[in-house]
Amino acid sequence: MVKLIDFWASWCGPCRMMAPVVEELEKELSGKVEFQKVNVDEDQTMAQKYGVLSIPTYVVEKEGREVDRLIGGRSKEVFKSWIESHL
Repeated sequence: MVKLIDFWASWCGPCRMMAPVVEELEKELSGKVEFQKVNVDEDQTMAQKYGVLSIPTYVVEKEGREVDRLIGGRSKEVFKSWIESHL
């Protein structure tokens, strides 16, 4: 299964803008994509492990390996298409 890791923070405007989009896609892609949210303020170790320097950052993993990464907000359509390109 494909995994999407969402690196975010509560003070980040683009993260707040993307939050409802991510929630909708989590429901729409249920069973196809596993979603994991990582608050960079609460889990700095995970952010460092993935080399996250800007947020929001979205990392797609397949079989435990990073296959793609997207930084910044996108429209729901563009974001969904990007995720689905890895299915």
